[in-house]
Amino acid sequence: MIELKETKEINVAEIIDSVKSDYCGAIDVFIGTVRDNPTGNKVTKLFFESYTPMAISELEKIANSVKEKYQADKVSIVHAIGDCLVGEIAVVIAVSTPHRKASFDGCQYAINTLKETVPIWKKEYFEDGSHWVFSHP
Repeated sequence: MIELKETKEINVAEIIDSVKSDYCGAIDVFIGTVRDNPTGNKVTKLFFESYTPMAISELEKIANSVKEKYQADKVSIVHAIGDCLVGEIAVVIAVSTPHRKASFDGCQYAINTLKETVPIWKKEYFEDGSHWVFSHP
């Protein structure tokens, strides 16, 4: 499952179900949520925008790479687009592998690579303004 959708449409249970496999003993799930900035301006929401055809293509490349590098059976990546309020889900990555280490490593590789290569842009809104954020870790 590789998708971009509004945060309210993201169903974590459905994403986990999409990677279940009789050949895998591990499923690792990363859920990225919108957080407030406790040391600075209060975040009111994030806005995610993408060039969808390229973003989907890059997400598919990441999923295929995780399968190859970490012997994952199934990989799902779902990223939010549009507005996300504090506490809402921005991204979910699920990876199933035969063993847990590969699942953890594959999930971490997927989120790090997503932030570096996928054309999804983030704008932070505060009580007194907004600005675009570079998504690199």
